[in-house]
Amino acid sequence: MIVTLGYKPNLRQREFFNSPAKHTAYGGARGGGKSWAMRTQFIRLAARYPHLRLLLLRRTLNELKENHVIPLQIVLAKVARYNSSDKVFVFPNGSRIKLGYCDAEADVYQYQGQEYDVIGLEEATHFTEAQMQFLTTCNRSTRADIKPRMYYTCNPGGVGHAWVKRLFIDRDYREKEKAEDYVFIPAKVYDNAVLMKNNPEYVQTLENLPEKKRRAHLDGDWDALEGQFFEEFRREKHVIASFKIPKHWKRFRSVDWGYNDPCAVLWHACDEDGHVYTYRELYVRQMYAADVAQKIVQMSTMRIGDEDLPEKIDYTVVSPDMWQKRGMKKDVEGENIADVFARNGVPVIAADNSRVVGWDRCRGYMQDAPDEKPWWQVTENCKNLIRTLPEMIYDATNAEDIEQKGMEDHAPESLRYALMSRPARTKVKEKQKPKPYDPFSLPKKQESGFFGL
Repeated sequence: MIVTLGYKPNLRQREFFNSPAKHTAYGGARGGGKSWAMRTQFIRLAARYPHLRLLLLRRTLNELKENHVIPLQIVLAKVARYNSSDKVFVFPNGSRIKLGYCDAEADVYQYQGQEYDVIGLEEATHFTEAQMQFLTTCNRSTRADIKPRMYYTCNPGGVGHAWVKRLFIDRDYREKEKAEDYVFIPAKVYDNAVLMKNNPEYVQTLENLPEKKRRAHLDGDWDALEGQFFEEFRREKHVIASFKIPKHWKRFRSVDWGYNDPCAVLWHACDEDGHVYTYRELYVRQMYAADVAQKIVQMSTMRIGDEDLPEKIDYTVVSPDMWQKRGMKKDVEGENIADVFARNGVPVIAADNSRVVGWDRCRGYMQDAPDEKPWWQVTENCKNLIRTLPEMIYDATNAEDIEQKGMEDHAPESLRYALMSRPARTKVKEKQKPKPYDPFSLPKKQESGFFGL
């Protein structure tokens, strides 16, 4: 099988093709030839291994068409048959490249139960971590000639910036993640000889970008995240070890309801000085309202001596959409989700759903109190809140709000409801040094009385 690929790969692209790792990411800056590298690798693998199953994804349908469907139709015109309704290229050896997109958060579930030997996420930072993690469950095979593998192309920024940076740049691995499974191959515009020859002005375009964008898109600087909403959040400052909550502290809960989307429940405690500590979370999907409420009651315990006793919870503040019936059992009539929670031991009150004011409230609590500790901190066991909070980015049309489309914002929303139920906090002003004594200066009233005519 002979396929004309257009031009010879550069050194970085060859590294990408030859990587044996289970997870290989390529890019980091604009103009590095990422899309060509991804398409070419898929063609190479499909041509080499008979009956290989490959899945290539972009976030939106328009991106999929422009970056892959049309170019692949041109390259594979005389090689593979294209089924436009299924968006599948079928090779003579039985290999199949399926093209797809995941516009909404839940779109990944269309691949549930399917198996692919190779999966590619083009512009991986446009995918949430939850989408990536679900897709890894589809990357499995019983073949002996090739191991399951996933490929990623990426630039800094986007909803998936945090997880891509953690895995491939910071190499910060958790639980059963293994360092040897992850390889990152950096590529910049200077590595793309074809682009440099045919469009040298593109480099100047990148060099003329504002500083943060230039650092991200030209230099591939992953610390120059453009658009991060909570720049105040610092893991080393706001995330603390779990500790025993004093019995006399006020405790309360917050809930961002979801059935197909995650339901995020957070437990909070206030100390005598007004600090708020988020110390427990429940993060579940496709669980009925009654079951969620019972789980909340089960988890709401405090350790006294050798016993786990029920906590005294002052109130539970919840998203206003709990006064409807999404996620209800079919045999429950006349009740909404809030009613079901109350009937199962979790009485609730509606949250103040002011988004802009609420996010500002969160920022205020991330500032330092007079004791030089943040007004709000979260314990390390609240993994989903800690994971998703730094992933929030600005809405493209409203700089005061978080981007809602495609964001896994359920735990941050629950936090917003919680902090909106507490008094506002502001940044502590630095103490001004007293001015040196000037014997010739007098207060205005004295001045006026002494010299007034």
